[in-house]
Amino acid sequence: MPKCLYCQQDNAPGEADCQNCGMPLPERADGASERRQRRFLWFCIGLAVFCAVMILWLPRGSFG
Repeated sequence: MPKCLYCQQDNAPGEADCQNCGMPLPERADGASERRQRRFLWFCIGLAVFCAVMILWLPRGSFG
């Protein structure tokens, strides 16, 4: 019987979501970590590209 990580409720085998709180059970939540890591990687790549574009695009002049 899989146990919910959030409410500690025992659930019937084969259930995808907790019967008590509705959160995904551990068997189904395994791919979520990979998706979060992939999303974080794409965010970092996007941020680096944005910073590079801003460095090249912003005017360079003497201040003051």
